[in-house]
Amino acid sequence: MVEFSCPNTNKPLHLGHVRNDCLGNSVSELLKANGAEVMKVNLINNRGVHICKSMLAYKKFGHGETPQSSGIKGDHLVGNYYVKFAQWEKEDGTADAQAQELLQKWEAGDPETLALWKLMNGWTIDGVNETYARTGISFDRYYYESDTYKLGKDKVLDGLSRGIFEKADDGAVFIDLSDIGLDRKILLRKDGTSIYITQDIGTAISRHEDWPFDSLVYVVASEQKYHFTVLFHILDKLGFTWAKDLHHLSYGMVFLPDGRMKSREGTVVDADDLVASLTEMAKNEILEKNRASELDDVDATAHSIALGALNYYMLQFDPLRDITFNPKESLSFNGNTGPYLQYMGARISSIMRTFAQTGTSYSKFTFDPSLLSLSDEREIIKAVGSFPETVEKAAKSYDPSLICSFLYNLSKTFSRWYHDNQVLKAETPQLVVARIGLCRMVLQTMKNAFRLVGIPFLSKM
Repeated sequence: MVEFSCPNTNKPLHLGHVRNDCLGNSVSELLKANGAEVMKVNLINNRGVHICKSMLAYKKFGHGETPQSSGIKGDHLVGNYYVKFAQWEKEDGTADAQAQELLQKWEAGDPETLALWKLMNGWTIDGVNETYARTGISFDRYYYESDTYKLGKDKVLDGLSRGIFEKADDGAVFIDLSDIGLDRKILLRKDGTSIYITQDIGTAISRHEDWPFDSLVYVVASEQKYHFTVLFHILDKLGFTWAKDLHHLSYGMVFLPDGRMKSREGTVVDADDLVASLTEMAKNEILEKNRASELDDVDATAHSIALGALNYYMLQFDPLRDITFNPKESLSFNGNTGPYLQYMGARISSIMRTFAQTGTSYSKFTFDPSLLSLSDEREIIKAVGSFPETVEKAAKSYDPSLICSFLYNLSKTFSRWYHDNQVLKAETPQLVVARIGLCRMVLQTMKNAFRLVGIPFLSKM
């Protein structure tokens, strides 16, 4: 089981989610390629005080606005009110207390609060699903924090009764973590409301009951390392033997050339805007090179180039490394980029189409690998032969960057060989067939590798 994405229903997906989605989807594909049965799961963080902040701002400033009346995508509309709350909070010192009070009403089942919560959650989830469709991300199962937090609370209270947890003087429930060199961690607030880790306890238990996994991988940023250390320790203390099968796939932050994103201040790079911008830039590149007439669908091709650029840029580095995303660099058709690899795939596809048009003129000749004696040809064959081992290593280390490096090195070697040697005009028909066989195996290997790192394959570009 692989958990990734996990959006909050108080804002749209942003650049940080994009890296998470790329990594989670790629790791899932790598595990499948190694024979694992994989379930991709998404936890929708749809409850808590941060959700109540958007709701409270909407109650105060919304005046009945809807996605339909405003023409604003649902997740963006709700995100606007999260930013609005942060602004209002600076002016009104009671704002935080009011949000906490709204959370208490929500947990008590207040009908009016629940109705607004369902309405705004629906707007956000519809919007986020649109983004997933646009970026090629899918899940086998969704979990909702609102469905699992009660089980988490029950397990915390059970642990309290068994002496695993303790109660503070103010009534809050906590665990003493001194046995793993940490301080104490609150599990239930003094007013009885749950916190993030409470529902994570319930979610993990629910998942194992639903699908008794051999391993559960949480794809979550490195800043949450403490959270997962504590979560896994708590589940172990509660007596769940499968706690040892939980893994935190930590990854670094994504920065912009001008600094860090802050969703409360409205300075995030929105995922929808990012993909739209990359697509427009790719389209302009196609038009500038006068290649539109050669393509079946310019807009679809530009979108595929944008996704190839984005996914490859996010995955070409070690997951733990912090990265600065540069849109213009990611779209370059030269160098270590997704579009360069896509162009190489399209170039080989063009060779194969031209060869196919020769009809039966080569049909009497069989593939003879002994004719592939050049050093670059041998290097290409070795690279193709090493692909299964690379896929295995990448899956074991949860590191798609190994596939990216493989793809770039294979493409560079092929490009050098193709530049220096004739394929369709090779000296003999037998050599033409041998080199076409080499092109075919490189093309198939590239297609296989593209799928593992979310690069759309383009036969024309």
